[in-house]
Order: sequence, then structure tokens, then C-alpha cells
Amino acid sequence: MPKAERKAQMLDVAEAVFAERGYLAASMDEIAERVGVSKPMLYEYYGSKEGLLIGCIHRARTELFERTQRAIAGADGPEEVLRQGLLAFFGFIDERKQSWALLRQEAAITVPSAVEEVEGIRLQQTDLIAAVITTFRPDIDPVEAAAFAEIVVGSTERLALWCEHRPEVDPARATAYVMDVVWRGVAGRLTPADG
Repeated sequence: MPKAERKAQMLDVAEAVFAERGYLAASMDEIAERVGVSKPMLYEYYGSKEGLLIGCIHRARTELFERTQRAIAGADGPEEVLRQGLLAFFGFIDERKQSWALLRQEAAITVPSAVEEVEGIRLQQTDLIAAVITTFRPDIDPVEAAAFAEIVVGSTERLALWCEHRPEVDPARATAYVMDVVWRGVAGRLTPADG
């Protein structure tokens, strides 16, 4: 198997084990066994259990960011950008349940570098949202744009946790809930001062 495929396979299995058992209870022995490789090979590719965890989180971070960027690329106007970005976020969570389970276990992860990587996901998303807001309203106070971005990320993250126990709330419905509350609050502030 090519190295890239083997690494992806290791991440797939590790993500599943971390999501099922939590980071602390997961063992490199079990991950190696499920992958069908030796434990030393896991260490050769990722260095440690922590390295494997960081690899899983980094992959989820990259996929979520790329998915969000693609979703908003063709959107027309700030309302549609927000809607498509939210739909991409909730769609990612719905389709990548193991990735989401790993990310939401952040409080149980005691590895500082993993906590930093999860926080990096939030920062990446808030920076993207703040940049989009500034695109539509160049004269907006950067602190206000950052605050809006934090509100969007915080509210969607909490709603995603709530949705886990409500399978009837699909990505489109979750997006509609956020749009109903958040968009109403920021719509007036995103109208350019001269328009």
C-alpha cells in the first residue's frame, strides 16, 4: 500500500478508536491491530499516540476549512455566504460523525498540542468569517467583525452538540435555526455605511 494511503488508513482507524473510547482509553496496540500493521509502524509514521491524535484533528480541520471555503466561494451576498458556510459546517458534522466526536471531546483531551489544534479550528473559522464580513463591509470595526465571527462559531458549535441528540434536525434545519437568530442580528450591520 502506498505510504499516503497507509497514513490515511491509520488516521481513519485512530479517529474511530479515539471517538469510541476517548483519547486516554485508546491504545496504540488496538489501533495497530485494527489497521493491520505493527505498533512500531504507527510510531514510525506518527511518532506517538499524541502525534496520531494531532494528525486526526489536523485532517478534520483541513477538511472542514476546505469544505467551508468551497461552499462560500460561489455564494452571492452576505446572507447567502453565511447560509452556505453554515450548511457546510453542519453537513461536515453530519457526514463526519467520528471527526466531530473527536473534536467535541476536547475537554477530555489533556494533551496541550491537541487542545491547541482544536482551538486552531475555531480560529481558522472565525478568521474566515471575519474576513468575509470585512469584504461586504470594509469600514466595519475589526473588533466588531471578530465579535460577529465568534458569535457565529460559538452558536453553531453549541447547536451542533444539541443536534447530536435530535436526529430529526438535519443540516438544513440547523442552518435555518442559526440564520433565523444570527442573520437577523447582523444583517443591518452588514449594509455598507454609504448604501
